[in-house]
Amino acid sequence: MNVERETAAPEEGERGYDVVVVGGGAAGLSGALTLARARRSVLVIDAGRPRNAPASHIHNYLGREGTAPSQLLATGREEVTGYGGEIVEGNVVAAERRQDGGFRVTLEDGSAVVARRLLVTTGLVDELPQVRGVAERWGREVLHCPYCHGWEVRDQPVGILATGPNAVHQALLWRQWSTEVTLLLHTEPKLGDEEYEQLAARDIAVVDGRVTALAVTDDRLTGVTVDDGRVIPCRALVVSPRFTARADVLTSLGLGTTEQEMAGQVIGSYVASDPSGATELPGVWVAGNVANLMEQVIGAAGAGLRAAAAINADLVAEDTRRAVTARRTSFSARMEP
Repeated sequence: MNVERETAAPEEGERGYDVVVVGGGAAGLSGALTLARARRSVLVIDAGRPRNAPASHIHNYLGREGTAPSQLLATGREEVTGYGGEIVEGNVVAAERRQDGGFRVTLEDGSAVVARRLLVTTGLVDELPQVRGVAERWGREVLHCPYCHGWEVRDQPVGILATGPNAVHQALLWRQWSTEVTLLLHTEPKLGDEEYEQLAARDIAVVDGRVTALAVTDDRLTGVTVDDGRVIPCRALVVSPRFTARADVLTSLGLGTTEQEMAGQVIGSYVASDPSGATELPGVWVAGNVANLMEQVIGAAGAGLRAAAAINADLVAEDTRRAVTARRTSFSARMEP
């Protein structure tokens, strides 16, 4: 059975697609797979900078527990292209609205493609605390999410680097995985009596002093050094990055980011959308960490699917409007004397 496709009308030297997906992580590939299976022409443009690249395994992904991030993406790419979707590597530098309502997407190499709809799944950047050694151990023994990494460091000494109002909560949370948890106050002020009581009740130690560096022996984290010279033993260090949405392509379209606060402190920025991922700019959807700072891999994949289904429904409505207009025009022409 033949299916008619209304792709975007490209200019000379450009290719047109129903949907261009910017970002080839779990959200982007999931969205592309859904669209390709819906018989939409779809192009994924991937810069090749996955947020979870430093991690060795993905967790809490039902059916794929323990899969390497690179393997998940490789499998996803095969699935997308298996249904006719296209994937290219490249950096998108800008997008602009066309007069026909679609979009022109420009890559760093100067090439451009056009699309009727955009799905942006560019993720976020983890802005890490400025402590010597943290960036180098990020994703290994320097961690953030207990549900992603808690099991792997269970029963080991865990340090919590306090850099915001969420530190006590983090310490109490990580206590579920280890009886050896130490809260490192670092740059945060002293705690209140109630907080000290909660920590003491759970046998969580509290250490004053600014953390200046990580102590590493034989390529393994062994502790942290504080400014008075003490080394506090730990085999894992929990930090709270600032989460900044990779939103350049969206800001080029005039979309801004929204700050997310926790306990009165800004912890990052995201791009606002409705539950389907639709932004305030018609024709543009977002999915994954660019829209939800706390999304895990399986959630990002689900968000990509939801956005893709909404995009396809929007295109179906547009295809129907165009077909009705064409039918009426044809009928009127036949009725003219």
